[in-house]
Amino acid sequence: MDKIIQEAIQREAQLATRRHFLSSLGTGLGSLALGSFLTNCSTDAGTSFASPLAAKSSPKLGKAKSVIFLHMAGAPSQLELFDYKPSLAKFDGKECPPELLAGKKFAFIRGVPNLLGPKAHFEQRGQAGHWISDYLPHLASQADRVSFLKGMHTDQFNHAPAQLLMHTGSARLGRPSMGSWVSYGLGSENQNLPGFVVLASGGKNPDAGKSAWGSGFLPSIYQGVQCRSEGEPILFIQNPSGVNSDIRKASIETINQINQETYQEFGDPETVARIAQYEMAYKMQSSVPEVMDIKKEPAYIHEMYGTEPGKESFANNCLLARKLVEQGVRFVQLFDWGWDTHGTGLDGSVDYGLHQKCRQIDKASTALLLDLEQRGLLDETLVVWGGEFGRTPMQENREGKKLAYFGRDHHTEAFTMWLAGGGIKPGVSYGETDDLGYSTISGKTSVYDLQATILQCLGFNHEEFTYPFQGRNFRLTDVFGKVIDPILA
Repeated sequence: MDKIIQEAIQREAQLATRRHFLSSLGTGLGSLALGSFLTNCSTDAGTSFASPLAAKSSPKLGKAKSVIFLHMAGAPSQLELFDYKPSLAKFDGKECPPELLAGKKFAFIRGVPNLLGPKAHFEQRGQAGHWISDYLPHLASQADRVSFLKGMHTDQFNHAPAQLLMHTGSARLGRPSMGSWVSYGLGSENQNLPGFVVLASGGKNPDAGKSAWGSGFLPSIYQGVQCRSEGEPILFIQNPSGVNSDIRKASIETINQINQETYQEFGDPETVARIAQYEMAYKMQSSVPEVMDIKKEPAYIHEMYGTEPGKESFANNCLLARKLVEQGVRFVQLFDWGWDTHGTGLDGSVDYGLHQKCRQIDKASTALLLDLEQRGLLDETLVVWGGEFGRTPMQENREGKKLAYFGRDHHTEAFTMWLAGGGIKPGVSYGETDDLGYSTISGKTSVYDLQATILQCLGFNHEEFTYPFQGRNFRLTDVFGKVIDPILA
């Protein structure tokens, strides 16, 4: 407690000084200039700070050097994609057993809903015999390349807190995202690019908003940098009218001289972040347009992914993710909005709507695996796919009324995710649900377990990978999490 009080007193004293107040006003300029693009802190201005994003080695030299996390925001139905339940089909349309409802909370289901059988056709794929539906024919061809977690569970049944829990380890705001932790631990292998990049498709950001890739209490240099696959890759990347690169460089050097003096007086790490922000903004003006330009990719690559240069799409983002990790970016987070299949409309149904969403991502996500493999990058790149929770085996009856379309409510007790690449044993299926796909009966894994496993693949012990804040050491997995050893290579 004394440590926290002393920290608060020191912080208040700093904020009380006129100079610190004035200098804090400039913090937003770095964000406006290009967010937190922080790497090499060694300008001609004479700064002598070590780069916060200089490449580092993990304690155990993990098999993965980078991560591409494909998040289907809204939560895809595992019962139409991976968790085949013939028994559920037999009871299609029957009233849900009361024991599945007693004491349970759902987002929208009220009263007694009917069970809903799977609306897709399933077959066993590959030598591993994974059950994969006809909604994902391209991924089915790679059945032996991926491993499934079929016993995933969470304790959050609303989108925003569940997405925050998945990516920050907490359902509340303020914790660093997984990508920020990875950037903090490993830095970036490319000093002209950030360590953590975010790409969104589907027309909207996820419900959790930009907090899903925020740096929380970590220095802001580690927060995710959102880029765009349509239009300018980053807003304000061009110099203003009348400002050339020489003027820009001179202004940054002058600003950083002032910031260096400020840091020497106060020792605030955010001042270092500000210095690096301005420097990275300058570097990114030349490096970002090149790496974010997919037009120069050969025709067979565009055919492979199904990309359309100049448009916002999941396919474009998958190709960009490959280009980014190829250039040394540590963590690439792809969000694709539109997977919330409640059955309130045709596009939100598990027969038509979900099938259409799968058609938008199936070819590209499969191409990403194949492309990484052919470039020798898959063994060192961990690819993760999934949503924030699962869907119920019952048809949603919103507020007790049967809907016109087939849909499923949010479900916390069972959902499926898949992983492939760096550190993952291919062809494994871990976890099993009951005959109706309601609860996990073996191999139950939590969001924290997934986070611990991702860090393990990168070479970190999740219990030892910490950051001091408010008097104690915090970690991504908080006080939970266990590595899922059965899926590790």
